[in-house]
Amino acid sequence: MKQFQFSFRENKTLEAELRKLRRWVKSTLCSHVTVRIFTEIVDRERIERVCETVGRLLPEALYVGCSTNGNILNGDFSSGSMVVVCTLFEYPTTKLELLQYPMPFDDQASVAGKLAEEVEKRPWVKAVEILVTIRGQSMTALCEGLSRVRPGVQIYGGGAFCKDMGQDEACVFSSAGGYMEEGVAFILLGGDDLHIETSFVTGWKPLGSYLHVTMTDGCVLKELNHRPAYETYYKYLHIRNDENFFNNTLEFPFLYQKNGIELMRAPVTSNPDGSLTMTSEMSQDVQARIAYGDPWTILDSIWKEGNRLLPFAPECIFIFSCAARRTFWGNDEVGKETEPYQMVASTSGFYTSGEFLRTGDNVDQHNVTQVIAAMREGEAKEQPAKELRMADRGVEGKVSMINRMATFIKATTEELEEANRKLSELAVTDGMTGVGNKSAYLERIHDVDRKIGRGDASFTVFMFDLNGLKETNDKYGHECGDMVIVDAAEVLKTVFGRENLYRIGGDEFIAILDGAQEDEAERRFREMDAAVASKNKTERPYKDPLSISKGAAAFHPGEDTEYQDVFRRADQTMYQEKAAYYKVHNRRKHRD
Repeated sequence: MKQFQFSFRENKTLEAELRKLRRWVKSTLCSHVTVRIFTEIVDRERIERVCETVGRLLPEALYVGCSTNGNILNGDFSSGSMVVVCTLFEYPTTKLELLQYPMPFDDQASVAGKLAEEVEKRPWVKAVEILVTIRGQSMTALCEGLSRVRPGVQIYGGGAFCKDMGQDEACVFSSAGGYMEEGVAFILLGGDDLHIETSFVTGWKPLGSYLHVTMTDGCVLKELNHRPAYETYYKYLHIRNDENFFNNTLEFPFLYQKNGIELMRAPVTSNPDGSLTMTSEMSQDVQARIAYGDPWTILDSIWKEGNRLLPFAPECIFIFSCAARRTFWGNDEVGKETEPYQMVASTSGFYTSGEFLRTGDNVDQHNVTQVIAAMREGEAKEQPAKELRMADRGVEGKVSMINRMATFIKATTEELEEANRKLSELAVTDGMTGVGNKSAYLERIHDVDRKIGRGDASFTVFMFDLNGLKETNDKYGHECGDMVIVDAAEVLKTVFGRENLYRIGGDEFIAILDGAQEDEAERRFREMDAAVASKNKTERPYKDPLSISKGAAAFHPGEDTEYQDVFRRADQTMYQEKAAYYKVHNRRKHRD
């Protein structure tokens, strides 16, 4: 595999470079030639003229490209508005194919389904590269559809953009489908001797405590912790809603977990109602944290990724990097975070409006992220056993102040969160037995009543009351009486689970089990009787046997309208058993 890269402004330069390439192609044994064209200029007439020139001078090549927010050439930011990356595949076993589809917003699932069908017909496909127009839309349907592509096929790529980040115009184009303002191009790659490794790098790190995403609407983040989302930026970072809002928040995007990985989302604008328009859709009811972007922390992550790729020994590397990263660094500095890849292999790519990567079975849309695709043909060539090292830029052996402060904030935040967790747990836990207390029980009742109101309730209430506790207190003292309560709780926890059990009075317990019915109650009571019998065989300071009266009732849809209806029936059955116990107990006591 060989690669040639160049930028150009005029067709005259393009023709001259392509003629050189044509001579090279004719003099070299190659199985496939691909030409990627990345352009900051969204000018259909000019793009079609470039495509015509490529098709005329390299008729054997598959060409594909898109509009961009900037281009990566030989591992650095390119000052040229148009870039050509020509890749020559040398192994006869390597296979490539181009597919392109128009894709209006509401047709994402259909297009993803078509791709899945085409991949299924081609067992040789190992990877699919995507170039797609996004225009600020939610790409959830496309990602979910692509996730159904045959397992094991790597999927990666980027969203087309334009030079002006405030504009939505974008395009994709290829020898398979021509120029499209709403479309997607897929490059299918495979073959026994083609090896591809994909990954992603952010470099931003979490800062502060978790925030609950309480309301979203597509790409609009409406509320965090039930408050307008913008308030978070003003409260914690004093970022104002002015002309610098986008640039200021780039250093502090949101980081959250989805499909087992961390995704980043950056605000684009703050709206009059306090909501934030994000770079792409953000899930509701997840935990998110503000992240911080520190240049040296980011570069450290990048160089580690470069070193990770060394053993793979790629022959070329493609980078799909978020346009927000270019804005973060600026044109003069952004090449620092692509430099290490060029030290590994020939590196090219573009700045995107969103990055796509399959991790496991799931395809996710990333933001403020680098997606990396490294390729080679044949076995890995031996690499010098030398680690990549960042050049000394005056920070060798130092850690930036923001990194130190972030470490300090992280540690103190974790300590506060642990303290709050313990306090929260104490507030709903019975101190003697470790089960839920009356407050926890009342909250559970509210939850059950909400489910009844929604029509999706299914539960059984179990009632318990200790027998003979007063006599134990009188004979052995209240300390032994407390031991009886603790022993009873241990028995009930083993059968009903600590998370389902509540102590609501001195010797009264309640368990609420979701989904349980009468036959389940009978089985649980048999287990409980066995556990009580086992407990009574152990050595205890009190001599009276442990005895617990019990009752249960299941929720009956249509008959029960609230939790208390079920509670009353369970309470009644428990007191019937308790009355029977004391009837026998008092008769024995009188006889003695």
